[in-house]
Amino acid sequence: MHDRTPPTPHLTDAERIDRLRLIRSDNVGPRTFNSLIGHFGSARTALDRLPDLALRGGAARSGRICSAEEAQAELAASNRIGVSLVVPGEAAYPPRLAALDDPPPLLGVRGAPEALMRPMIAIVGSRNASGAGLKFAGQLARDLGDAGFVVISGLARGIDQAAHRATVQSGTVAVLAGGHDRIYPPEHEDLLAALLENGGAISEMPLGHVPRARDFPRRNRLISGASLGVVVIEAAHRSGSLITARMAAEQGREVFAVPGSPLDPRAAGTNDLIKQGAALVTEASDVINAVQPILERPIVLEAREGGDEPLDFDIDPGVRQRIVTLLGPSPISLDDLIRMSGLSATIVRTVLLELELAGRLERHGGGLVSLI
Repeated sequence: MHDRTPPTPHLTDAERIDRLRLIRSDNVGPRTFNSLIGHFGSARTALDRLPDLALRGGAARSGRICSAEEAQAELAASNRIGVSLVVPGEAAYPPRLAALDDPPPLLGVRGAPEALMRPMIAIVGSRNASGAGLKFAGQLARDLGDAGFVVISGLARGIDQAAHRATVQSGTVAVLAGGHDRIYPPEHEDLLAALLENGGAISEMPLGHVPRARDFPRRNRLISGASLGVVVIEAAHRSGSLITARMAAEQGREVFAVPGSPLDPRAAGTNDLIKQGAALVTEASDVINAVQPILERPIVLEAREGGDEPLDFDIDPGVRQRIVTLLGPSPISLDDLIRMSGLSATIVRTVLLELELAGRLERHGGGLVSLI
């Protein structure tokens, strides 16, 4: 049972360094990275253009551009602790994660490469889980592991760690919110070490990055994106696990929920998911039967944003200002910006990219953007 995608051409060492420099430069996220590569054809050319594009977006000065020396040092430090930095389509890059619209351009992976290529089911839930929730998470994870699936989760306390511990032998993948050398919570370092033999760990963050609150939604996006579906076990209202479920739905993944007592606030979120259409789960076969048809369909790496949506940097300042005026602190969709401005999608996307490189734009879920 494997997920396979055609490999990308092998990168030269220089190309990998350039890509690492670009994604580690200020205000360059996965979407901006893919747009720049698609337009300029290489990370090296995109790096040369970053200062000019940031100034066009209204920055007082260009943001920090990662140097070749910094990138080489990170690559060497990663290799020392067994972390490989891979691009979508390369071996050990989870295939379903690679098929997202904006996958991490470089992903730090370590562990057993084969496990990272197998079909994954995510199990997430409350950090403050009940004994019954922990028991069910472990049983469900074991049964899925016995059926050939890899269980993926976020290495958090509660449901996450129960799912990981139950599948150390069959294969489990931990998605980290920080760098590979900054494990959170610290008491799970032993768990991570144990699961690496038959499973793996992935992170899009650089070494030394200590996870912050805003990093966990980014981690959750990778959990859902790498999986066939997400099972939520115990989640209160406003739980981070519900963010993972929402992202899974946006990514076209299956969403499952385990029902709980209406008297337990830890089950409020999962019960609501079921009301909203999530598949109810009481045993592993509920999950396996739902994802089996998906396994039979091949995974195709879509053309990246830059290839389908060209950019146009020859924009009149008045046109750029028209778009900036429509933006504000309240998120607005790209389609609304195009309609209200009366401008082409190409021009609007270009201005948004310039604003992002200037540190003036924030991207939200569902394709919404706002001005900082």
